[in-house]
Amino acid sequence: MDETEFWEIVDSTREAAEGDPEDHADLLVERLMQLDPDSVLDFARHFEARYNRAYTWELWGAAALLLGGASDDAFDYFRCWLIGQGREVFEGAVHEPDELAELLEDFDDDIDGDGEELGYAADEAYEQLTGVVAPDLGIPPQPAEPLGSAFNLDDDAGLARRFPRLWERFGTD
Repeated sequence: MDETEFWEIVDSTREAAEGDPEDHADLLVERLMQLDPDSVLDFARHFEARYNRAYTWELWGAAALLLGGASDDAFDYFRCWLIGQGREVFEGAVHEPDELAELLEDFDDDIDGDGEELGYAADEAYEQLTGVVAPDLGIPPQPAEPLGSAFNLDDDAGLARRFPRLWERFGTD
């Protein structure tokens, strides 16, 4: 599976789910189950590589702003959700997190930002197809610490300075 096919699967299942992250995960599992097990593992490798690539302080800050705070788990689920938003949103956000102000049509922190189930979709599909747990993907794990320079994720004034466009659209006073 190449990168284009990976993103086509993400996009088609997101569009069919009409923005509901849980439905997106269910549809993704259904779609992956139409593939052979090796292709499901390829999808998982693409997903995991992007998940690891999004492990940056800057994205964590953007997640904290959008979600009104972001614990370790919340940031993990945010990265899964971000991948689920498709190539343009994902790549734009990884390159410049403040671009999310333009890349996101809307953001409802009650339903958006939490793609935990998306992170398990490939594992679930693989297990249903084969009856066994997916093997190690053979890709490097995420770094021990997020890439970039750490900063205070709870400092609203700092987040407003760092992400002026996101703050203007989604920040609170």
